Amino acid sequence: MREPRDSTHLVKIEQAARILRDGHVVAMPTETVYGLAGDAARDDAVLEIFETKARPRFNPLIVHCADLEMVQRLALFPKLAQKLADQFWPGPLTMVLPKRADAPVSDLVTAGLDTIAIRMPKHHLARELIAAAGFPVAAPSANPSGKLSPTTAQHVLDGFEGRVPVVDGGPAEEGVESTIVAVSDDQLVLLRPGTIARAQLVEATNVPVLDPQDKTIKAPGMLLSHYAPNAAVRLNAVDCHDGEAALNFGASGLESKHATLNLSPNGDLAEAARNLFSLLRQADQQGVHTIAVAPIPADGLGEAINDRLRRAAADRN
Repeated sequence: MREPRDSTHLVKIEQAARILRDGHVVAMPTETVYGLAGDAARDDAVLEIFETKARPRFNPLIVHCADLEMVQRLALFPKLAQKLADQFWPGPLTMVLPKRADAPVSDLVTAGLDTIAIRMPKHHLARELIAAAGFPVAAPSANPSGKLSPTTAQHVLDGFEGRVPVVDGGPAEEGVESTIVAVSDDQLVLLRPGTIARAQLVEATNVPVLDPQDKTIKAPGMLLSHYAPNAAVRLNAVDCHDGEAALNFGASGLESKHATLNLSPNGDLAEAARNLFSLLRQADQQGVHTIAVAPIPADGLGEAINDRLRRAAADRN
């Protein structure tokens, strides 16, 4: 029988590392969103991640590492991956790489694939926690599966009703999940748009960034319905109907008697990304049936913002 997990709400690094070593989960801050971390090598710890989130088990998880030595124990590292690591790690880039045959990682993490999704987070507390635990951690976003991603410790506490211990690292700096790219010897495939824009990947490598040729789930965040509030989401809105909250961008003029919010009054995509999940959450708390979202430019970071909004708006049946 497993030892009961520590149920203290907010925990320090040393206590969180002990919880991880005991095979349980803890929420940790990253620069993108808060992650629900567990020992990537232990089936029981990974199962606890899936059970806590009510997450489909065919959906792979990202493994977070404290340093390159940890990464290279798990995956083969082509030269193209090294170029990306030199430019973007630590940071909000996840690389899907060929998994080493002897990688100390649960098959549940990779959903049976021969690849593994890995990143080295920028947030110092995340890397300190992983180093203190002494092993890589699997860490999807720390929220019930399919719901809005958490960008503060309070979001985690609310989402899991205080059942998950949390390392409080303050508000997430980026607010949108990492970019996920599949890396081979001479090719990059963008599996999930994120904080690092497609053009930045091309500039760093001089290699075209392709779109996936099929819709098989190869990485986290590829489910059609994902990142969703309780309310429906209506995209590219030019007006606001009765019973809807308004989510503007820049000078768009949506107005609602329930809630009129703006991702970035100045039209700054980085600010919009930081505010995306928190403002969707705020609009959702008004009890409206729909959130009307103004058009967002699709260039640069806008590709990731629009990706999250499309998944939030997708049919949930």
